[in-house]
Amino acid sequence: MKQLTTLALVFAAIGWSTMAQAIPINITAAKLTGLTGGSPANTAVYRADLDSLGIADLASITIRDNSSGLGGATGQFSGFDLDAIILSGTYCTDAGCVAGLTGLAVFDYSPASTLFTMGSQRPPSDPRLFGTDASGTNVDDSVATLGIFDGNSTTAIPGADGFLSMGDNGTISFNLTSLVSTTDLYMYFGEVGDNGEVAASSIEISDKPVTVPAPASLALMGLGLVGLIAFRRRRFG
Repeated sequence: MKQLTTLALVFAAIGWSTMAQAIPINITAAKLTGLTGGSPANTAVYRADLDSLGIADLASITIRDNSSGLGGATGQFSGFDLDAIILSGTYCTDAGCVAGLTGLAVFDYSPASTLFTMGSQRPPSDPRLFGTDASGTNVDDSVATLGIFDGNSTTAIPGADGFLSMGDNGTISFNLTSLVSTTDLYMYFGEVGDNGEVAASSIEISDKPVTVPAPASLALMGLGLVGLIAFRRRRFG
């Protein structure tokens, strides 16, 4: 029983280090009038009021594509096409107003702060989704430019620019570089093409950063599983 108790403590420690964070809050967003973007300019803009949602400070934002083939294009352009995402204390009612805003400088689009899990592609598939780096696993912000509403609403190459295609059921999480008060705070984000994929996606905010298991934790978990299997064999074999 001593070994089993030790293993239980190991798993408890792993769980605390990787999962001890606030429950994310699902938010709703209102579609604003008009369109914006690059050329062609066909980005729909959405606004979410982050005040009075139960958290005082914002640490992370997560967008999950749940479209599973709803709207949009195919191949590297599959899934929710994110033009931009910004935070601002300015209240806008139309896309043109949002395009002129300078958002808070709290986003870092490097892999250290922006966690991207690519979704699947609709045939014909491409080696990577549009707006990702050569590995296809991280955002290439030199292409996606997620801080500016400048997406060219086209799948032509060359021509497409200024957005990230998440793939069907893809996920992107932004860990902000500093906590932001939610008092009088608005989040604006854009969907290239205005084809309804936002309606089938979920957006969450949290007062804690999004984390993934560190390699050391994963190795420790593996050792714990090996020990547990050995213990069960000796105990019940």
